[in-house]
Amino acid sequence: MINRPRILYVEDDQTLSFVTRDNLVHRGYEIDAAENGEEAWKKFVENKYDLCIVDIMLPKMDGFSLAQKIRDRDLQVPIIFVTARSTREDKIHGLRLGGDDYITKPFSIEELVLKIEVFLKRRSIQIPDEVLAVQQINNRVTWDPANLVLATGDQKHTLTRREAELLSFLLRNRDKVLKREDLLIELWGHDHFFSSRSLDVFISRLRKHLGDHGVIIENVYNVGYRMKIS
Repeated sequence: MINRPRILYVEDDQTLSFVTRDNLVHRGYEIDAAENGEEAWKKFVENKYDLCIVDIMLPKMDGFSLAQKIRDRDLQVPIIFVTARSTREDKIHGLRLGGDDYITKPFSIEELVLKIEVFLKRRSIQIPDEVLAVQQINNRVTWDPANLVLATGDQKHTLTRREAELLSFLLRNRDKVLKREDLLIELWGHDHFFSSRSLDVFISRLRKHLGDHGVIIENVYNVGYRMKIS
């Protein structure tokens, strides 16, 4: 029996929820639906999910609050926010809370499935053991990709899956100037999914974790970023 990817879908619009669930089930996903944040949180605690799709405007507990609780419990499960508001502030706030992607209403099922598949394919990739080995980046910073743990000085930070992918890519290309579009394609599959401002959020989160321990992510004006290690 093939295990179908299990998705938590949180949407209070019953018509949209029914249509979306029906389409996703026909594409081979197992969908657990919830109509409010409290119901969704209960389901998340009781079950294991491969991905969460969370509307921002929810009764009882909004999507941002729900995502924060999910992240406090699980740093690895991908979270796709659904928003009827296309303001940059909402999207950036969702990313800062640990969201991985967003989709704006109205959306097509094809667009949603494409986003889902980007995450599920990455989770299924078999990574060689040597890539997962603990890396001593310098005498103050250690990276454990298998457990998503970044140690800086006497502190340990457990990264989200997206932060870990970004850090690993930067480390593999240390001292190289990386274009923004190359980073977006590497991490999200397409360079149009995120604005440059959204990518900056993840860069800022990594910089905060790295602190002043000799691992620097430089801005390269009008091009992208470069990681330098001292």
